[in-house]
Amino acid sequence: MNHGSGIAAETALRLARAALTRLMEPSDLPGLALIRALGPEDALALIGSSDASHATVEQHVTEILNEVGTERWTGLAEALERWRPRLADIAPERDLATVARLGGRLLIPEDDDWPRCFDDLELAAPIALWCRGRRQPIPSQGKCIAVVGSRDSTSYGANVTAEIASSLVQCGFTVVSGGAYGIDAHAHRGALAADTDPNQLPTLAVMAGGVDRFYPSGNEDLLRTIAERSMIVAEVPPGTNPTRYRFLQRNRLIAALCSVTVVVEARWRSGALNTAHHAERLSRVVAAVPGSVYSANSAGCHRLLKEGSAVCVTDAADIAELAGAMGEHLVVEPQMQAALYDGLGTADLLVMDALPLRTATSVEKLCVVAGLGAATVLSGLGRLEVQGLAERRGGGWVRRAQ
Repeated sequence: MNHGSGIAAETALRLARAALTRLMEPSDLPGLALIRALGPEDALALIGSSDASHATVEQHVTEILNEVGTERWTGLAEALERWRPRLADIAPERDLATVARLGGRLLIPEDDDWPRCFDDLELAAPIALWCRGRRQPIPSQGKCIAVVGSRDSTSYGANVTAEIASSLVQCGFTVVSGGAYGIDAHAHRGALAADTDPNQLPTLAVMAGGVDRFYPSGNEDLLRTIAERSMIVAEVPPGTNPTRYRFLQRNRLIAALCSVTVVVEARWRSGALNTAHHAERLSRVVAAVPGSVYSANSAGCHRLLKEGSAVCVTDAADIAELAGAMGEHLVVEPQMQAALYDGLGTADLLVMDALPLRTATSVEKLCVVAGLGAATVLSGLGRLEVQGLAERRGGGWVRRAQ
């Protein structure tokens, strides 16, 4: 393939992915399975065709969905009925021009700087990522910390969040949040206040709507500043309105991007807990800041701590220690490792005791040996891995030599 045809092929691929982000909602598993089965360009062509016979394609899509354990799949015909009404709205050239005019771009999985941490989402990984802001690569997972919490934060939550975010940026981390009122906004502001390195993205705002729309409107000045000095991203195209479903799906991206998700304040049923649960399912570390036992705004944090799904943290040093144990850019001293081992919860100790030293074992076998459910074992393995006590090997898990 010559240089010209290579550029043309890349452009066609980018246009196809741009169009598909408008046709399909985030985490539309049948759509993502179709893209995996055919590739973006052929998937888009099939949706736009009038041919009603797709038996072979449907079989392939069904096999992919069965591999990831999708229980409900009503068939390709029903899915096409969902996507085809949006065909009239697709204009990928317009969308790409819009984001380019704003100083942004479309990042796709075929790009060299695509965040590889999204691979952990497997089939639910985004089709593409619309970016607005500094033209820099998104930092690696080990250098990103999510700081999330209630929209109706207290003065305590605001102060703690600002201090944590500012200190994390000074330590070389990027603070990731959702651009919402409350804890999210304080996290972004704290990160921006500590921004002194032109080569570092201080904060990343992951949006539930298009990057051309600053939502919520009350945070427009803040989000505009983030777009100018750092970066905002979304998996939906320009002009897209945020919806409750898109907010919930946005949370999986925040969790996937980061090595640690910190919940500062959260009510008993806060949306921030949704991000924490995504992080736990991805074997990421979840941390929670304790608050007053009389504060309803900290009830969700205390719930995470009580259930053993979160590590208690009180400042940026605690969080940096958890992230640093990933081994990417910080070294964990032997005495720190001992302290981490001594501080393991009951479930994590059971998982640790069940791990073999030499031959890798499966999650299923660990469940039997430890006497724990799969979800508990997986979250425990994630925490042990971050603390340098367990490691993946050949599709299984072993205890890491100390």
